[in-house]
Amino acid sequence: MCGILAVLGCSDDSQAKRVRVLELSRRLKHRGPDWSGLYQHGDCYLAHQRLAIIDPASGDQPLFNEDKSIVVTVNGEIYNHEELRKKLAHHKFRTGSDCDVIAHLYEEYGEDFVDMLDGIFSFVLLDTRDNSFVVARDAIGVTSLYIGWGLDGSVWISSELKGLNDDCEHFESFPPGHLYSSKSGGFRRWYNPPWFSEAIPSVPYDPLVLRRAFENAVTKRLMTDVPFGVLLSGGLDSSLVASITARYLAGTKAAKQWGAQLHSFCVGLEGSPDLKAAKEVADYLGTVHHEFHFTVQDGIDAIEDVIYHIETYDVTTIRASTPMFLMSRKIKSLGVKMVISGEGSDEIFGGYLYFHKAPDKDEFHRETCRKIKALHQYDCLRANKATSAWGLEARVPFLDKEFINVAMSIDPEAKMIKKDEGRIEKWVLRRAFDDEEHPYLPKHILYRQKEQFSDGVGYSWIDGLKAHAARHVTDKMMFNASFIFPHNTPTTKEAYYYRMIFERFFPQNSARLTVPGGASVACSTAKAVEWDAAWKNNLDPSGRAALGVHLSAYDAETPLSNKPSKVIDSIPRMDFPGVAIQS
Repeated sequence: MCGILAVLGCSDDSQAKRVRVLELSRRLKHRGPDWSGLYQHGDCYLAHQRLAIIDPASGDQPLFNEDKSIVVTVNGEIYNHEELRKKLAHHKFRTGSDCDVIAHLYEEYGEDFVDMLDGIFSFVLLDTRDNSFVVARDAIGVTSLYIGWGLDGSVWISSELKGLNDDCEHFESFPPGHLYSSKSGGFRRWYNPPWFSEAIPSVPYDPLVLRRAFENAVTKRLMTDVPFGVLLSGGLDSSLVASITARYLAGTKAAKQWGAQLHSFCVGLEGSPDLKAAKEVADYLGTVHHEFHFTVQDGIDAIEDVIYHIETYDVTTIRASTPMFLMSRKIKSLGVKMVISGEGSDEIFGGYLYFHKAPDKDEFHRETCRKIKALHQYDCLRANKATSAWGLEARVPFLDKEFINVAMSIDPEAKMIKKDEGRIEKWVLRRAFDDEEHPYLPKHILYRQKEQFSDGVGYSWIDGLKAHAARHVTDKMMFNASFIFPHNTPTTKEAYYYRMIFERFFPQNSARLTVPGGASVACSTAKAVEWDAAWKNNLDPSGRAALGVHLSAYDAETPLSNKPSKVIDSIPRMDFPGVAIQS
């Protein structure tokens, strides 16, 4: 992922201001180590730190239209850029970059072109003819973006908090699926899919339609001019991504450039569930598999760097970001610049274990809608920033706009978890790829129980984090927590520990307001905690907090602060048609 920074209408066109913008842009250099660009038009500045994935030789930014009256700095990938170029045949393009279409689309369609883009993106477009500008973020918020306002009336845009937090009076997360127009002076939602209203859909489940939609989502993301691979945890989602990629890679432009054998990557503590399952899937698919190990102490040592880069104090996100952060560094050291990952499936299909307790199909569906809308604050933020910290790009096919429309139109009755009928979590996705004649995955992998990433890398990881926090946060500190941190008051020593680090890097009130709060069990929303009265006493984001569901669940009687380590020697498996056993 690239890094973008823009300062618009700051009433200061001095050299000192230009130097300050350059200085702030360098804070994003980890995101785009391949090239830096800065464009100034009066008191408007557009800066860019490039990670070159498409057209590395000539796609440097900012990008322009033919007469350079329209200027764009963009972070993202436009998967349908070749189709869009055909619609703009009378335009002359300066580069082969997929993002080069944006300035020309604006010329043709004005601000209404954004929904034509199929991809992930954050961009700032400056029309120098009238000094107006447009800012937009992709549908789900896969790319990170923030907006701030200065006392001088300026508007600031940055891919990360650290690009604007010291210079703005107020700043906030830029809402996904929205654009901000200087002409109207406000936000407008450009992404308006049918599911957004949370109305209950009724389209009958068709496994082949779902399968084709996801295969299309994966294959369009094979667009690359640089070496790439897949993140493979051995769970259902990443394994399906790897299987489809391996199946369709041959014959693509990427295969001609870099070879048809797929590289896969996994991280975990020695002997963790994910490492074992990932190795089995990699052997089955014939990938060149890279297994990275880390220790609990390695992860603890990286926590401060993780919080600085991920820019959150959310417990779940930090737990999962740390191994991903460590793995991304290793992947980049191998010369790989892009990976395909499995984020988003659990939100779309109700894959988190707490969905076992959904009271009915209506509430099941509404919870999936709530989860998708919040992804930019959690898994998208983690996947984007943990990889971008090392100049690596993550692509997430489950969050493809077309695929989401197909998956969220299914009657949620088909997604409901019904153990007596052999339907475990994400049954509709598993069934769609349960092909006896041309199997995508081994049956027991296809029906493996959900493991949250922070659990699957090794259960002692979370237990080690809790123990470390307990050594640094006293009972007295917790007693006074509501006075020190009145907003999103930490309720555990682990949360307090992360909050202290976050506040040191980002002390502004606006910064702490960018992080969500509220009760959660096994990654649920606060609303879903109401589904089971027992959860109110076990508010922990680990999947093991889903009492009575997870095969290695916490016991209900022991307080969370006293839970022992539970490192298991065998991975939880699901033998078809969905009866949970320990292998």
